[in-house]
Amino acid sequence: MKKNILNLIIENLKTLIIALIIAVIIRSLIIQPFYIPSSSMEPTLLIGDRIFVSKYSYGYSKHSFPFSPNISNSRFFFKEPKQGDLVVFKTPIDNRTDYIKRLIGLPGDSIQFIKGDLYINNELVQRTLVEISEPIRCGNFILNTKTFLETLPNGVQHLATYNSDGTLQNTKKYTVPKNHFFLMGDNRDCSKDSRFLDEVGYVKSLNLVGKAKIIFFSNDTIKGSLLKFWNLHNSFRLKRTFQSL
Repeated sequence: MKKNILNLIIENLKTLIIALIIAVIIRSLIIQPFYIPSSSMEPTLLIGDRIFVSKYSYGYSKHSFPFSPNISNSRFFFKEPKQGDLVVFKTPIDNRTDYIKRLIGLPGDSIQFIKGDLYINNELVQRTLVEISEPIRCGNFILNTKTFLETLPNGVQHLATYNSDGTLQNTKKYTVPKNHFFLMGDNRDCSKDSRFLDEVGYVKSLNLVGKAKIIFFSNDTIKGSLLKFWNLHNSFRLKRTFQSL
């Protein structure tokens, strides 16, 4: 009897270990879920969005694996991201925290804001004012904003939001170093990103984690959560389910 129980425990442990190994392989090499905790990417990504990120899009580094084990400072099977990609990366300041931003500048590019307009390689990024139905947040606060459809030099279009009551007007000219990238949030006046050189700055290729692909679930955690369970049913954003990015 004791032997049968012991064998059952061993078999269950084997099954659990195999399942964990498979999960780590999938998470490290194929796809990984991420939660959006901030409003820095509104209106593209909202607080409470759950997304899938492809781990193979840019190749692999130590940051592809859980806890970023110090196994190598090289990137394998590297494929350069494209301007406009939604990129998950480890912040250079600690090489541990996951951020998601939009890739604006490639190695060698110059980035600058002049009188509130975005310039890439001294060329004005064209943008068209658009109307959106959802309010734009900065944390728990609602911003008075203008949203534009921006067209990057490679033709990729995306929505970007600027604070109507005072936005970033002028910056220094940023020049992206070799093997680094310049990333910004779509919620331009509520995003800590590559413009803040001491806190995020230029992101080296080693720190890229993956490319955002799809929203698989979304609920407004400000409206409803486990701590606000009485309003949980009103927080689900069903229209965003399986929305491609």
